[in-house]
Amino acid sequence: MAVKIRLKRMGSKRNPFYRVVVADSRSPRDGRIIEQIGTYNPVVNPAEVKLDEDKALDWMAKGAQPSDTVRNLFSKEGIMQKFHDQKNQK
Repeated sequence: MAVKIRLKRMGSKRNPFYRVVVADSRSPRDGRIIEQIGTYNPVVNPAEVKLDEDKALDWMAKGAQPSDTVRNLFSKEGIMQKFHDQKNQK
């Protein structure tokens, strides 16, 4: 089972709001999830990102792959750097 960290779209038409979720890669975009680890609101300026850093690092350590968009969000928040630092220390 391949696990992905990706965005689940919420909100109304022309007013997107996303939840950052951990899900099986085979499930649909807005389908069944394993765990919610944050939110992303691109409508406000600047975009609002709230993430549970510990859960994100824990899931990546277990092998979950972030989608391209989530990887960019993690990089801006400094989570990818922490993950690589952790991996290099072991």
